[in-house]
Amino acid sequence: MKLYGVVGWKNAGKTGLMERLVTDITGRGLTVSTVKHAHHSFDVDHAGKDSFRHRVAGATEVLLASRNRFALMHELRDAQEPTLADLLTRLGPVDLVLVEGYKRDSHPKIEAHRSVTGNPLIAPDDPTIRAIATDTPLDLEIPSFDLNDTVQIADFILTEVGLC
Repeated sequence: MKLYGVVGWKNAGKTGLMERLVTDITGRGLTVSTVKHAHHSFDVDHAGKDSFRHRVAGATEVLLASRNRFALMHELRDAQEPTLADLLTRLGPVDLVLVEGYKRDSHPKIEAHRSVTGNPLIAPDDPTIRAIATDTPLDLEIPSFDLNDTVQIADFILTEVGLC
């Protein structure tokens, strides 16, 4: 499995870029899975539903399945957060895994950046960032792309991981 990341500060356009990349790359006939890191507590379950009740009762894992999809929820119950490498072992085989977040991990990444946020670039201090997708012209030593030029960004990523 090939791995490539999308990083950036809040409101930089990471999720929109991820969504467009998945659409573009799967449209080329490649299989893609995604991993999203959340810095806060989140819940994909709803109070009162059976699976929620199983979790609250103390189940470590709850597998919710239908003919359309399945979801495995794993409660850490004060255990250490799994690493990205640990999580990747739980995924089925695909051509490419796109990772949103995990900016401190060592896989190659593209940084999403919007000038309106006023945040500094991460790239100058991070050699794992290979390019920047931005809404403003930049003069850097690494490639930069228009944040909305999904085809060019996808071409770059697929070339980087050897799938082009």
